Amino acid sequence: MWAVWWVWMAGAVVLAILEVIAPAYIFLGFAIGAFATGVLLIPGGPMAGWMAGTLSGSILVFAVLSLLGWIALRKILGVREGQVKVWDRDINED
Repeated sequence: MWAVWWVWMAGAVVLAILEVIAPAYIFLGFAIGAFATGVLLIPGGPMAGWMAGTLSGSILVFAVLSLLGWIALRKILGVREGQVKVWDRDINED
């Protein structure tokens, strides 16, 4: 089941729907990873033979592509203004 490309594509759609329901750009990174893994698993694809039938290979590729997708989202969308507070001085300093 983990080596079937459409399962990964269906998982990507479910994760994208979760991102719409709870927007935080977390599920979107996983959706990008699942979609890319599904594309790689399409028969005749570049990694279909290597990943076919191995759960560990599929999950490793999914994890790496999800991380790369999340990093790309952070670079493209950035951090929202005011999300991180930078303190210039400590309240205990006199």
